[in-house]
Amino acid sequence: MEYGSLYLIPNYLGKNSNFNFNNRSLKIIDKINHFVFENEKPGRAFIKIISPNKCQTELIINTLNKFTSKESISSFLNPCFKGYNIGLVSDAGCPGIADPGAELIYNAHLLNLKVIPLVGPSSILLALMASGLNGQNFKFNGYLPIEKNDRKNKIKFLEKQSYDTTQIFMETPYRNRKLIIDLLKFLKPTTKLCIATDLTLNSELVKTQTIKQWKNNLENYDKRPSIFLIQSN
Repeated sequence: MEYGSLYLIPNYLGKNSNFNFNNRSLKIIDKINHFVFENEKPGRAFIKIISPNKCQTELIINTLNKFTSKESISSFLNPCFKGYNIGLVSDAGCPGIADPGAELIYNAHLLNLKVIPLVGPSSILLALMASGLNGQNFKFNGYLPIEKNDRKNKIKFLEKQSYDTTQIFMETPYRNRKLIIDLLKFLKPTTKLCIATDLTLNSELVKTQTIKQWKNNLENYDKRPSIFLIQSN
């Protein structure tokens, strides 16, 4: 029997996204009924949009997020040994990138199962592409610390590292304003800051300026999914 494969299926970055999946990806997803979602409700909603003729009651679903025990993850791949393909879907963007799906993907490699990434939007890469900052050397740092002194120290540390390596990070959308205030306060006036917001949506906005310029020209980023990139001179 030929084993099934683990397909990595990117999700939209927001409602009414301008991104369109290609026909190859759509045909593959149409034939999959076994899914691993980061969370079931948004996962089902995504499948309903992208594969409207699929019967939702026939879907066999596992969830993989911060509440999932490591011991149970490898069992999610059992359908592959019966010849079924599995689709791994993040809540937004690409599985395995700033996403808990990496653990399942590594397990697939350990079990010699084929892992197939499908083409789709990644907010991190789209932001880097559009930033005009160093795309030869870059690092994604996830979320910055919440505690004020820790955040200040982290921002200053990342600024030093960004001289030859673009530093990328993100924040929970409702904390964007506070993060931006801290960036304007703790970064040097000549350091470049890119804020990439609502990527692939009609409200998309990508802007790169020095900190000095940002202080005189700040948009409203409240509750809007954003990626932040810095590079010092």
